[in-house]
Amino acid sequence: MTDLPPYATPPGGLPPQTALHTGRAVLTEAYAVIPAGVMTDIVTSFLPGWTHTRAWIIARPMSGFSETFSHYIMEVGPNGGSDTPEPDEMAEGVIFVTHGEGWLRLDDGEHALGPGGYAWLPPGSGWTFHNGGELPVRFHWIRKAYEHAPGIDVPAAFVTNEADVTPLPMPDTDGRWSTTRFVDPADIRHDMHVNIVNLAPGAVIPFEETHVMEHGLYVLEGKAVYRLNRDWVEVGPGDYMWLRAFCPQACYAGGPGRFRYLLYKDVNRHPRLRGPGAFGRG
Repeated sequence: MTDLPPYATPPGGLPPQTALHTGRAVLTEAYAVIPAGVMTDIVTSFLPGWTHTRAWIIARPMSGFSETFSHYIMEVGPNGGSDTPEPDEMAEGVIFVTHGEGWLRLDDGEHALGPGGYAWLPPGSGWTFHNGGELPVRFHWIRKAYEHAPGIDVPAAFVTNEADVTPLPMPDTDGRWSTTRFVDPADIRHDMHVNIVNLAPGAVIPFEETHVMEHGLYVLEGKAVYRLNRDWVEVGPGDYMWLRAFCPQACYAGGPGRFRYLLYKDVNRHPRLRGPGAFGRG
């Protein structure tokens, strides 16, 4: 994709005192919607080990809801960053940069990540991230405890950019519904996928997907009406949807431009039968 758009980002700030107390934020038994307008300054967190940095934490494991992942939107100011960003040695991660340029250090050296930059980070990789520029860097950081499987190696870290990945059309859609896949779906070493879903104006997800994978969906561009469980919900740039396993879902891209979102899902592992997120006890 050569025409990378300006990605949506949290607005920050605060609404004026004259604003009406109405909105679309909702938490139900099957899904949550966090509209862009509620991602203000007062809901940010500061994280240990990070300097000149704040984070919007828009998903985290919760008993009885989504169990597998956390999703942050990070804002790293000039000269900010971290030499010890990941506190959990079992956590894998994905970084997707939307604004500015940061420096990611891995075992093979430093990588400049600008808008559209994507990195997969295996557990225990000891990565670091810094902003050496004059403008803030904003990026999505998705974390998950990597699930080891017998006889399957942990994949190596890699860095790419959305501009270098060709979207794959979904069958029988004439390319109107496509997915930018950063990981080969057949690569069973990966237990999560973080992709970008692209829908042309008027395109649809034409059935109510109902499946074991949990989802986090951050709208990067455009607007649509999304079916979430029993409800149709209008969403637009910067909105976030958080779906627990088996929440029915469908979509109609009803805006004048394309509709795109960053999508998390857990894949390629047996469901747990014991322990957190399961019925039995360990």
